[in-house]
Amino acid sequence: MKRFLYYFGCAVIMGFVFYLGVKYQIWLEEEGNITFDLMPVLLFSSVFPIFIGMCLRLPKLIVEIKETKQWKFDWIKIVAVGVPSLYITILPILSYYSEVNLLFSRELVMSGNTTLTTTAGIVFGFVLLDSLRK
Repeated sequence: MKRFLYYFGCAVIMGFVFYLGVKYQIWLEEEGNITFDLMPVLLFSSVFPIFIGMCLRLPKLIVEIKETKQWKFDWIKIVAVGVPSLYITILPILSYYSEVNLLFSRELVMSGNTTLTTTAGIVFGFVLLDSLRK
């Protein structure tokens, strides 16, 4: 029962954080439409999914912190999964600032679909904390 309440409490907190994040993103988009400054929206839409991915891994990490083992960092997982997902996540920001044609930037930005960048951000946040092992 204690384990259920722990995970249920974490899920409620994550749901509340997600709700607040979506409300803030909507506010940023409305402000961006008024001021024509889209950089805050791009920054938030890149950073928030990473934060959500970290929140999804955090309950398990807290359980692992209580163990008394040596910490390890899985570099292979970060390089193989984390770096490509981070690139996809921050590609809209890089495209905004860079005049160089970046790999996949045209396809991603022109599609207008944020599902891929959001999913990649969640994956990166999760993998970042999942690479810490005991």
